[in-house]
Amino acid sequence: MDVIQLQRRFIDYTSSLYREVTLNGFLDEQFTQLQQLQDESNPEFVVEVVSLFFEDAEKLLADLSKTLTQQPIDFKKVDAHVHQFKGSSSSIGAQRVKNECISFRAFCEQRNREGCLQCLEQMKQEYYHVKNKLETLFQLEHQILEAGGTIPMTE
Repeated sequence: MDVIQLQRRFIDYTSSLYREVTLNGFLDEQFTQLQQLQDESNPEFVVEVVSLFFEDAEKLLADLSKTLTQQPIDFKKVDAHVHQFKGSSSSIGAQRVKNECISFRAFCEQRNREGCLQCLEQMKQEYYHVKNKLETLFQLEHQILEAGGTIPMTE
């Protein structure tokens, strides 16, 4: 695939991640702001930040799973983990994950174990979905650069 085709594919793919914010796209404007912080002095900035998010998310999801199986459930601890996950999701623009965290916290307030477990599964699903989408986006970026092109700016 030539550079022009890769760049078009990149633009189309990136647009699909934001599409229809009202229909709950995968990313919000926070991801765009993150991309704008990347420059020639730190060309891997977004990949590095998102990779840190992935590492933290995996740990938080494991901690949440463990905490929800302990009796009695420490809902304050669960809520603290979910709050942290909501903040990190927001910081990279992962809006579907962030929205699941909001629902999850409501169940924590109600001390509703079943609701928390359902939200945890939905949160994991949204997390792995956005992780897959971002990894694909980064692979496209890599292919464009390997082909000698530049990463196109998207709106």
